[in-house]
Amino acid sequence: MIRSTLTFFLLLALIPATALGAGKKSKDDRIARANTVFREIMASPDKGIPQDLLDKASCVAIVPGVTKGGLGLGGAYGKGVVLCRTGQANWSAPAFITVEGGSFGLQLGLEKIDLVMLVMNREGMDKLLGDKFTIGADASVAAGPVGRHTSADTDIKMSAQILTYSRAKGLFGGLALNGAVVKPDNDANHSFYGKNVTARAILMEHAVPMPAEARPLADALSHQIASK
Repeated sequence: MIRSTLTFFLLLALIPATALGAGKKSKDDRIARANTVFREIMASPDKGIPQDLLDKASCVAIVPGVTKGGLGLGGAYGKGVVLCRTGQANWSAPAFITVEGGSFGLQLGLEKIDLVMLVMNREGMDKLLGDKFTIGADASVAAGPVGRHTSADTDIKMSAQILTYSRAKGLFGGLALNGAVVKPDNDANHSFYGKNVTARAILMEHAVPMPAEARPLADALSHQIASK
């Protein structure tokens, strides 16, 4: 009886640690998938995000595997990460975000896309660091141009606070996304960093160091700057 009781309490004590380990692994996977998505998109410069836009972006958010659609309806749900610039070729540790809702036009069935958002200025950053914001309502948005460099034809997009892109079934291009709600994933931040820390503290105040798991993604973003 005593042995059974001790075994029960030992297993009970191990549950939080096991759950925490599993939770952190899921965040590691989210970072790794974001890194893969970004590298694959930028592997074809003529079809990727223009270099001069990346150079100007204050923050880059990557949301792999967004589930979008439904018969006759728009909408989406996904989890991703965002990093903000701390210098010309340096980036903050990642903060975790969620994306919900939004209009993608008429859909037939479910489809998964990879979503990339470039936050182009301080106003966009302020929106990003709030409790939540709605793309197209609280922050101006435009479908991002694609190619090696932007052109005069895309000057109108330079006034947007956020430029959005999507990749689905191997095709990559600007995405006309409106109505999606972007929120910090505070539970994920807590689980990954082991303490209560806000997106603002991570991205702007540098309250946590760059974790090893996110270094490949930060390096990929920095390489785009260095490869000009």
